[in-house]
Amino acid sequence: MADSRKVCLAYSGGLDTSCILKWLLEEGYEVVCFLANVGQEEEWDQVCEKAKKLGATKMVIKDLRREFVEQLCFRAIQCNAQYEGRYLLGTSLARPVIARAQVQVALKEGCEFIAHGCTGKGNDGTRFELAYLAIEPNIKIIAPWRIPKFFEKFEGRQALLDYAAEKDIPVTSTKAKPYSMDDNIAHCSYESGQLEDPSQPPPDDMWTRTNDPTTAPSDPQDITIRFEKGIPVKVSSNGEEWTGSLELFTALNRLGKLHGIGRIDIVENRYIGIKSRGCYDSPAQTILRAAHLDLEGLVMDGRVRSLRDQFVTHSWTEILYNGLYFSPEREYVENSLVFSQKRVNGDVRLRLYRGNTWILGRSSETEKLYSEEESSMDSLVNFSPVDTTGFINVNAIRLKKYGAQKKEEGNSLAESRGDLIYPVQELSVSL
Repeated sequence: MADSRKVCLAYSGGLDTSCILKWLLEEGYEVVCFLANVGQEEEWDQVCEKAKKLGATKMVIKDLRREFVEQLCFRAIQCNAQYEGRYLLGTSLARPVIARAQVQVALKEGCEFIAHGCTGKGNDGTRFELAYLAIEPNIKIIAPWRIPKFFEKFEGRQALLDYAAEKDIPVTSTKAKPYSMDDNIAHCSYESGQLEDPSQPPPDDMWTRTNDPTTAPSDPQDITIRFEKGIPVKVSSNGEEWTGSLELFTALNRLGKLHGIGRIDIVENRYIGIKSRGCYDSPAQTILRAAHLDLEGLVMDGRVRSLRDQFVTHSWTEILYNGLYFSPEREYVENSLVFSQKRVNGDVRLRLYRGNTWILGRSSETEKLYSEEESSMDSLVNFSPVDTTGFINVNAIRLKKYGAQKKEEGNSLAESRGDLIYPVQELSVSL
């Protein structure tokens, strides 16, 4: 039976969650703190010490890096996931593994409540809470930034700093960062503060996972990535090889950072309906997506690829972005995704240079859809040009009828402006 008034708090050690920890204690809760290691830079011992000093019953840290890479990052690569054509989902991908681990800790520690420090305007509160409730429907959620008693007391950062000083909460700095950051092994995100004006460029010194492409090495670096069933299994470059999932992902992050690869600055549409400016650097994810996308052109059936692109890629991406990982639709779509990747096997060679990733070549020892002889203009093996005439004639049957209909309507396709919404204006020029 869960202990009454016992809560598991997602705790980072920062100002917000430290104040939330103290506030929960003052409200009469016993607090177990939880922190996930998803590859962020963190002073782990200091976080533990701080939580216990503030009054937490226990501090639990779980290393989720390999689980995160294998179950979410690699699935995103198989999917070629890209939200609104730009964002590689770094933050979104981490939330399911963090939420699942936090619920596991809450159940193990006998917590009736689970809490987080997400605001009401962002995506993460939705992502975490939908995950919590899917995993453990009976869990009770405390979201302080949506509780009037809390957000009316702490209207801004200065109020948090004053409370921290009053309650002897250690704070590393009293000066607010000009933006907020969320870091994991897939990327680092930057938003809010001075970034809220989308017309202004981000600070040059903001980026943490990529070096400045303009000052990156002047010599390019070539790498080879091997895929099996759409999953990267080996990376090699300059005589070095990496084969473990976490190891190769870390190596690609290091190489991508060196060469300044993976930066984007976008305005995106949050699930809650608000537009948000976000900056992201995702070196490994950027390199892997480029390589995987290219290999699919060589080894994947064209119709399967078309259906996957139209249905699976878009649907899976939005499902993850919106926090619906633990849903029947994600499971349904993902089964199609896994099927589509059964024959995505081969090697891709790439060149990394000053913010860019170029494909140098691709090959597969097992997949035979591509035939150099068939594609050659100098060979007629297994192909008769006469067949093309029949192919064109069959496909033209309905198009001829369409053209005849348009002519009957007085909108002949021979007229360039016939089917335009805004007709082309003819200009008369005197010379």
